[in-house]
Amino acid sequence: MPSSTPATLNPTVAEVTQRIRERSAERRALYEQRMADQHKRGVHRAELSCGNLAHGFAACSPQEKDSLKLMNSANLGIISSYNDMLSAHQPFETFPETIKAAASAMGSTAQFAGGVPAMCDGVTQGQPGMELSLFSRDVIAMAAAVGLSHNMFDAALYLGVCDKIIPGLFIAAARFGHLPAMFVPAGPMPSGLPNKEKARIRQLYAEGKVGREELLQAESDSYHSPGTCTFYGTANSNQLMMEVMGLHLPGTSFVNPGTEMREALTRYATEQAIRNTEPGGDYRPFYKQIDERAIVNAVVGLLASGGSTNHTMHLIAMAAASGITLNWDDFTDLSAVTPSLMQVYPNGQADINHFQAAGGMSYLFRELLGAGLLHGDIPTVFGTDLTAYTQEPFLENGKVVWREGPESSLDENVLRPVATPFAATGGLTVMKGNLGRGVIKVSAVADEHRVVEAPVKIFADQNEMKAAFESGDLDRDVIVVVRFQGPKANGMPELHKLTPFLGVLQDRGFKVALVTDGRMSGASGKVPAAIHISPEALDGGPLSKLRDGDIVRLDANAGTLEAKVEAATWADRERVVANLDHYHVGLGRELFSGFRHLAMRGEEGAGSLGGFEADDLARQQDQILQEDA
Repeated sequence: MPSSTPATLNPTVAEVTQRIRERSAERRALYEQRMADQHKRGVHRAELSCGNLAHGFAACSPQEKDSLKLMNSANLGIISSYNDMLSAHQPFETFPETIKAAASAMGSTAQFAGGVPAMCDGVTQGQPGMELSLFSRDVIAMAAAVGLSHNMFDAALYLGVCDKIIPGLFIAAARFGHLPAMFVPAGPMPSGLPNKEKARIRQLYAEGKVGREELLQAESDSYHSPGTCTFYGTANSNQLMMEVMGLHLPGTSFVNPGTEMREALTRYATEQAIRNTEPGGDYRPFYKQIDERAIVNAVVGLLASGGSTNHTMHLIAMAAASGITLNWDDFTDLSAVTPSLMQVYPNGQADINHFQAAGGMSYLFRELLGAGLLHGDIPTVFGTDLTAYTQEPFLENGKVVWREGPESSLDENVLRPVATPFAATGGLTVMKGNLGRGVIKVSAVADEHRVVEAPVKIFADQNEMKAAFESGDLDRDVIVVVRFQGPKANGMPELHKLTPFLGVLQDRGFKVALVTDGRMSGASGKVPAAIHISPEALDGGPLSKLRDGDIVRLDANAGTLEAKVEAATWADRERVVANLDHYHVGLGRELFSGFRHLAMRGEEGAGSLGGFEADDLARQQDQILQEDA
């Protein structure tokens, strides 16, 4: 297949990749050894006893049983996030039958190995259920592991799209890294109400100028059919990153569901997954495909596209599951050399379908590879390296073929070349200072709003802030602090309920910013928000020392976040202790107490599953020290 010739790798990309490789050397070696050991024990049903195997195919058709008895054909395990309530996941209802038919046509089989939960942050936004959202990533990883634990499979197809689903599936794929993995997307819904109009009505509602009926109609016109939401939040950032890591087929991320092309791509993904198995003749296990180069590619793709800040945690957890240690400084250094090439809402007014029409992933690949910002030599599920991803799919007589994509953007208001980017950097910065470490995304923040110095007003939850806004107490220059929102406190919910109110204050001419140990995610907008502050307030973090009226300076340009309090006074201050009992009961939250207890810090991935090989190596070192003593 034709491919582009990548440029010499950017020196910063090369340096960051090398330091990640060196930093991760021991745990990566242990990870690879464990994956190789799992492979030796058998990656498919040949390792099962007759009784095991009989249980494994008892519900299959006679033809499928005959195929499964033979050990020279592939059996694919399907892991799916399907449910019929949520638009992004509803299209997956028909995928298993398409996959099974495509596998059968190649003399192989596919079995539905298991479903994983898929919750929607759009539904739970501002609701108690949102406090389960982040930890659902770990549940998804574990649920996928249960499905694959039967050891019936030669490869896995992961059907997922949205916020925590793809990171959870990736973590599972990494822990079953001896299996080839193919990620199969469903695609975005067609465009609905323009984003600018949606944002306008939300803000009018926040000001009390339109009622709930008008707001609901606007939201319904925006989110109106099967498929992913069309703004560029965590869900669509997921899809872009999977493709940049070579885990999708080229050009498949943003094809709408229910189309002939979408179904043809799902068939091809099945066929290619079979080719990538040992019986298929080109064994491509996940653990040999995903290394520090692929992780760096994901970070660069995220930065170039103005993607979700959730991935400053998800990618760290995903990398850790692959034996790789990634940190926020890596994001900052890569951001400094990665130009901003996309403007999709909330970074602009276009949606993801406009991006696709303007040139989409093939053009983005062409530009990033041409500038030496991506590792073009990584292996992919396509059977090539990444340089082939400048191609996009077309249908010829019902079959998918790939041709080179456009060499120039078809709409530079949405997608630009490296030579004339929207901004010279990726717009993501680590914030450091006496309030801890966090991240800020400034892709949609105007230059004049990137530095705010003002008194703080402190809240314990979103509803308190809403009441203060409605009373007029926030009609001034203010830095809103919402603390005790970290993973240990209440599962680290997203705080988008704050966004319209903060936007109104900014539009009234006030200098406004947000500081929180919670999340804001891919829909972060025009108000500067220092988020994921670590350590969190409950974990002894300095946010617990702040008092109403303290002056705080947030400087997104310098990457600093400072409480302007005399050092001696600051050192002597006692930390506030919050009563969080009301966060821990109801709508299943009591079931997640163990997750909260085990939660790691934001820069460590904010998960509850541990550090994988890093923890094991630390225990080994402790044991050696004890034996020496």
